[in-house]
Amino acid sequence: MKRLLVYLMLSTLLISNGFTQSTHSKQKINLDKSGLAIEGYDPVAYFRSGKAIPGKKEFAIAADGVMYRFSNAEHRELFKADPGKYQPQYGGWCAYAMGAKGELVSVDPETFKVLNGKLYLFYNKFFNNTLKEWNKAEQSLKMKADQNWSKFDN
Repeated sequence: MKRLLVYLMLSTLLISNGFTQSTHSKQKINLDKSGLAIEGYDPVAYFRSGKAIPGKKEFAIAADGVMYRFSNAEHRELFKADPGKYQPQYGGWCAYAMGAKGELVSVDPETFKVLNGKLYLFYNKFFNNTLKEWNKAEQSLKMKADQNWSKFDN
């Protein structure tokens, strides 16, 4: 009985804090090892500051079962009012890889582009900055990425 009570209390605590994630959300969203979206970077900062700014633990919230961090309370409140406006495209996976091959590839949160009010993230490691390739054929890659993402986003 004691174990059941402890289990119920822990379950309630986790659910009320927004730390639970559906399997569906985890499969389509790019999360780091600790379960954070965008490796803990503030999604609103890309739009408001034009920079990749790390978020802080004290300004974290969950949206659709995914944990996001923010650099300040104002950004957290803006996100809370309209998460879809600030969430990265293609679940936070590399936009170039999604367009070129329809693959889920990790990103460097500091390599990004805001295009038509949407956030796109890119792989940038080992002398391979995919944002440069994206910029060369943006229109066709974006169209292909949208098509490819529809296979994952269901």
